[in-house]
Amino acid sequence: MSARAAASEEPHSVLVEGTRVDLVLRRSARRSFALQVDHRGARVSVPLRTPLGEVERFVHSHGAWLLDRLRARAQAPQALPLEVAEGACLPLFGRVLVLRRVSARAARWRGLADGREELLLPAGVDPQRALVRALRARALAWYRGRVEEYCHRLGVAVPPVSLSSAATRWGSCSTRSGIRLHWRLIHLEPALIDYVVAHEVAHLAEMNHSPRFWAVVERLYPDWRAARAALRSAAATLPVIATAAADRGAFTRED
Repeated sequence: MSARAAASEEPHSVLVEGTRVDLVLRRSARRSFALQVDHRGARVSVPLRTPLGEVERFVHSHGAWLLDRLRARAQAPQALPLEVAEGACLPLFGRVLVLRRVSARAARWRGLADGREELLLPAGVDPQRALVRALRARALAWYRGRVEEYCHRLGVAVPPVSLSSAATRWGSCSTRSGIRLHWRLIHLEPALIDYVVAHEVAHLAEMNHSPRFWAVVERLYPDWRAARAALRSAAATLPVIATAAADRGAFTRED
């Protein structure tokens, strides 16, 4: 979760079971190897000084899995962008948010008797941009409160909190910039958001992924394993908003 100044990315091609696979090779200060497939294609992450031959052996050892995932990704139906229209619905903290277009100068929120909420969007402005702006403001206010709560539990100072639009990460933590959380977490249930918050706050005590770090996570969020598994499939549930299309990654990592 800390900043990785020495990290680098470069395109690379590997012949896997007779099929050429173009992927992104990322080198960083990590200790382990990782292979993932998202909307951009294949990506392999390795420690900084890993020889290229060792990288390719790792990719080949997961060749069948890699080709299966690439084929499944190519055949998967693409989510259509949300039409920001009168009465459209999308998830907000795991519940239903109803969009309304009204004659007003600014967006505002309104609670409904059944527990749902409405977001009243000004009719005279770009609805997608107005929606994203309102969601980001709501997300930041919520995240700051949850980070403060988990910092209090851990007994550490509250760092700066800001929003992220990272392609594949739910959050990050840096000693210089503080905690960053993806604004699209706002669509998920609060319990899942809290797991990401707890994960990032734990890095204030352990800026690594050692057993000590996971012990801190366990103390802050005992059910972290189930939450982590749920997050891996959560990307498929997120609405696609036109202005946010560039950051609709697979969200395979918390950091």
